Amino acid sequence: MANHKSAIKRIRSNDAKRLRNKYIHKTTRNAVRKLRALSKKAEAEALLPKVVSMLDKLAKNNIIHKNKAGNIKSSLTVFVNKLK
Repeated sequence: MANHKSAIKRIRSNDAKRLRNKYIHKTTRNAVRKLRALSKKAEAEALLPKVVSMLDKLAKNNIIHKNKAGNIKSSLTVFVNKLK
């Protein structure tokens, strides 16, 4: 266990950040799954910008790598464009 006051505070803040990051990441993954499950193009086109925004925020905060965010956005865009 940490002995310094600053180390104890760092542990608390790391736990809070970890939980926040975990929640945001899981929410985004669920949104991606929801988008991939859609079969109507209009619904998918409406949801795509929201999911892209979520992915950009994850990449900006280094929760996921920027290239991973780009790959997911690209594959989702191809998926939506192929829908009829």
